[in-house]
Amino acid sequence: MALAALQLGGCVSLAPDYIRPALPVPTHYPNTAAALREPLEPIGWRSYFQDAHLQSLIELALQNSQDLRLALARVDEARAAYGIEAAAQFPTVDAQAGLDRSRVPGDLNLTGKPLVSSQYQVGLGMASWELDFWGRVRSLKDAALESYLASDAARRAVRIDLIAQVAISYLTLSELNERLFLAGRTLASRAESYRIFKRRVEVGSTSRLNLTQVAVLLTQAQSLVAQLEQEREMQIHRLALLVGTQLSETTLQQRLSEVEAPRRVHPGIPSDLLNNRPDIIAAEHQLRAANANIGAARAAFFPRIALTGSAGTASAELGGLFDSGSRAWTFSPSISLPLFDGGLRNSNLKLTEARRHIAVLNYEKAIQSAFRDVSDALSARVWLDYQADIAAVTLEVQAERARLSTLRYDNGSASFLEVLDAQRDLLVAQQQLVQLQRALATTNVSLYAALGGAADDAAGRRPPDPKNNPDNPP
Repeated sequence: MALAALQLGGCVSLAPDYIRPALPVPTHYPNTAAALREPLEPIGWRSYFQDAHLQSLIELALQNSQDLRLALARVDEARAAYGIEAAAQFPTVDAQAGLDRSRVPGDLNLTGKPLVSSQYQVGLGMASWELDFWGRVRSLKDAALESYLASDAARRAVRIDLIAQVAISYLTLSELNERLFLAGRTLASRAESYRIFKRRVEVGSTSRLNLTQVAVLLTQAQSLVAQLEQEREMQIHRLALLVGTQLSETTLQQRLSEVEAPRRVHPGIPSDLLNNRPDIIAAEHQLRAANANIGAARAAFFPRIALTGSAGTASAELGGLFDSGSRAWTFSPSISLPLFDGGLRNSNLKLTEARRHIAVLNYEKAIQSAFRDVSDALSARVWLDYQADIAAVTLEVQAERARLSTLRYDNGSASFLEVLDAQRDLLVAQQQLVQLQRALATTNVSLYAALGGAADDAAGRRPPDPKNNPDNPP
């Protein structure tokens, strides 16, 4: 009977058929060439970030990150919750042994004397087991499964975000090192200029006004170096926190010009995001879970049938437990039919339907946000590339201007104020070019994260679908 009930249970599901919502964004990204609209090529972070120092930092961060450990613990939690719901499909059988002793007063039995009786019992018992004719238990199990898969997708999102944060922090540190190198070189040059002009004032070959103007250039360079040193130390602290350990001196000294830039990746088409972006994958699993919960809420309107029973031996004497004729069993089927609950079941159904609607909106919002992230990264890559080219030309022009203004001053054809302006603009141009180069490299990191990391390594893949083996939850 139990085997037949097990085969019949769960044959019906009242959950609505799942239909993936239509893509709420265009079929291709704006301002992308037709050649870039082909499917996204999978690429792992080790292939994308080719700088050896950055690779070692990412590996350390993945090993030490508390956020990643917390996300993994949440996956384990959801996995166990799924196991609980999956186990509810099957009966619970327990081995039982018991002793009952009772005393009945004389005035309550026919003999008129107090009666003490004993009963020994050994057997197997089945607790109340619901026959899942309407798929209520199976719907709850499916919802738990989708929640488990959603939590694993959220873990992947944390992982990709951690990789991107480490890469951006490392590039920012290398940018500050590069800017400090240029500012330090400028500071040394201006310190030498101040020494020379001070000597000229002492011998009367130039005015004290020119000396003060040189002093202004020197203090500006000193202020910039101090500012960059402060930013650098703060960036080192941030990167060390992400990595979870102290950084090597070699890594701390890397300049942007020495860092191997991340690979450029084409964006593919927006539909790729549905399979690559972990936040979209998580949102879809939450939508599927909400869909399954509707099935459980609908099944609550139908009768619930449960079986309880036991089989074994019983005897008034311990030695007679296994004698012939001591066999005992109980079988207690029960059925409950909802008649009146004050609208509880109906409200619960409306609640699950409202939550599914919210899940649909969250899913569509996640897709739209992902589409914007990719579009913003693509636009930034195009225009930052253009700005970096302009900044490189500007630096060449400013360097030539500074050289010519110095020659004019040395020949008495221009005031030192012209040299002062040219030197200021040259330093600004140097700093801006490095900042744009770092911003361009950071944009490639942001695009990689916006595309979902295209994780092709084992740690980034989704786990096997435990639906393939519902008897043994993962």
